[in-house]
Amino acid sequence: MSLGDVRHWVFDMDGTLTLAVHDFPAIKRELGIPQEDDILHHLAALPAEVAAAKHAWLLEHERELAVASQPAPGAIELVRSLRERGCRLGILTRNAHELALLTLQAIGLDDCFVVDDILGRDEAPPKPHPGGLLHLAERWQVAPSELLMVGDYRFDLECAQAAGARSVLVNLPDNPWSELTDLHAVDCAQLLKRLG
Repeated sequence: MSLGDVRHWVFDMDGTLTLAVHDFPAIKRELGIPQEDDILHHLAALPAEVAAAKHAWLLEHERELAVASQPAPGAIELVRSLRERGCRLGILTRNAHELALLTLQAIGLDDCFVVDDILGRDEAPPKPHPGGLLHLAERWQVAPSELLMVGDYRFDLECAQAAGARSVLVNLPDNPWSELTDLHAVDCAQLLKRLG
């Protein structure tokens, strides 16, 4: 895969463009969610009034994290370089849309993304569901195979595979999901170097 030819980039946000700070085991304990369960899927299965209170707590907790976000190594340089090359840039996050905007503001990248190209958990089914990538492909009028999903977790890779897009795993020293990954880079700085 020649990275220089890729014109449509979709980024996960937390742990990809930012340093990972979410303590998921602690969040699950606070919300009474079994450790083996996915937070969003668990909340979706609860009665509406129970889920609403837990969603409200989660949103406030994540808001504090969003405002204090720090950029991941190389993330700012990579995104700005892609923007200068005229690439289309999107965000697909399991976080809320309003918090994605706050996070991008906190790390100084809010001017690099069109607001409608930032999809949170209410604009698209949460990854690994491919709906968000398919939505962006349709919006940008390209085949899903022209999208490159950049993320730090297997949900990002599974989402790309299900959509028929390509994927890059970043911010892990090794690649535990090589069967799902088209490319692995230690961080966004290394990915930028590979762009040439």
